[in-house]
Amino acid sequence: MVPEVRSSELQVQVVNRRLVKASDHHKEPRADDVITVSNLDLIPNTYQASVLWIYPKPLTGDFGAVVAAFEAGLPSLLDHFFPLTGRIVTNPRSRLPEIHCRNQGAEFVIGEAGVSLQSLDFNLAEESLKRILVPYADAIPLSVQLVSFSCGGFSVAWSSNNLVLDGNSAMRLVRTWSELARSGTIAAVGAPSYDHSALRPRDPPSYSAALDEMFTPFDDRHLVNVLTAKDSVVERLYYIEAQDIATLQAMASSEGQRASRVQAVSAYLWKTLAAVVGASKLSPKATSCRMGWWVDARWRVTSPELRAAMSNYVGNVTPYVLGEAAVETIRQKTMADVAAMVRDAITSVDYDERVQELVDWVEEHKTQNVVETATVGLVSPTLSQRVWASFPLDTDFGFGHAALAMPTWASEGLCSANLVVTTHPGGNGSWLISADLWPRLAAALESDELRIFKPLTAEYLGV
Repeated sequence: MVPEVRSSELQVQVVNRRLVKASDHHKEPRADDVITVSNLDLIPNTYQASVLWIYPKPLTGDFGAVVAAFEAGLPSLLDHFFPLTGRIVTNPRSRLPEIHCRNQGAEFVIGEAGVSLQSLDFNLAEESLKRILVPYADAIPLSVQLVSFSCGGFSVAWSSNNLVLDGNSAMRLVRTWSELARSGTIAAVGAPSYDHSALRPRDPPSYSAALDEMFTPFDDRHLVNVLTAKDSVVERLYYIEAQDIATLQAMASSEGQRASRVQAVSAYLWKTLAAVVGASKLSPKATSCRMGWWVDARWRVTSPELRAAMSNYVGNVTPYVLGEAAVETIRQKTMADVAAMVRDAITSVDYDERVQELVDWVEEHKTQNVVETATVGLVSPTLSQRVWASFPLDTDFGFGHAALAMPTWASEGLCSANLVVTTHPGGNGSWLISADLWPRLAAALESDELRIFKPLTAEYLGV
């Protein structure tokens, strides 16, 4: 019997790499057309990110059929997301990025991994998800990557730059692909919009001192050193069963106020973090801890103009919201009380004003690479979340639902804890979690008697 190749030996071999252009030439811009990005696209500093789908061996068809489906459908998809066929270029005068949108083509990569999906260590992103991704040029807005596995399963990576897509927009892209591949059309109500005229700065720009303190330059003088950052956090992939989320909801709800899934899990995380910080005794100054959320403002703005502009907007509209409290306060409060604190932190923000303040702030700091100050990892320990589980998900483009659909990117230089929460593509109500955590917090979550955060495995994913 031939021994199974383990994930540590995984090396994706690129079989084919080419460019795919949009098919509708009536929409092709003039040769001198340039798309400027909005102020909100400029924060935080730009980086590459991927949404990775993993599929078991399909019941019908094979990897060749998967490739054929993309070859047939990608040009039509790019008609609707035309800027993704352009190139990201730095303007020599403004020193700001812009998209030269001349239908140069999105990248299409076909690769082979000489291992089975079952051999991957899905508890560690470095040993699974990140090994599947193929590097691509910074100037390319979209690289679609198909990789086959020896078991007959395959992966699809939608790799892009956060300059052109936030989480909502990235999920809209892949959801549109599934709809288009199955039916040949997309609903008119779902047509993406690139009009960011509603995100203009005021004259003069205006913002509060609190918002000014929200950002820190992303450079060596303002961040912890690379060795400290690298050794301070560990990567984990978890899943949370639907019944465990329901258990936390019951614990976090009070009479007349039912906690949402996000509020309940956030309350559990905040109490776990407070317990770890309180037990550390590393510094008498560690008297508080913080929770942060990147909130999709599309559905939280209230003005008719903003709501109309944001409904199908493709771009970044994700303000960062922060809650802070004394460690002992969090430890002594009930789950329901902490869930109420989570709810207040998120809902008490005037998102119309927050979005406008961010636009105005960036107008005066456009050439700076910045990051949210709380995420650097200094002062109060902070755990931040991106809840992609709130975005509608459709991974069935004709070969069944994916076993996993999860974003991944590098967060080097930061010493805080971060979670990305996605929903299980099969619709069973469970959540999949990608996490960068302090070792003590990871140990606390994994040893908790409730066993809410379970290490992700190939068996759970059904691959």
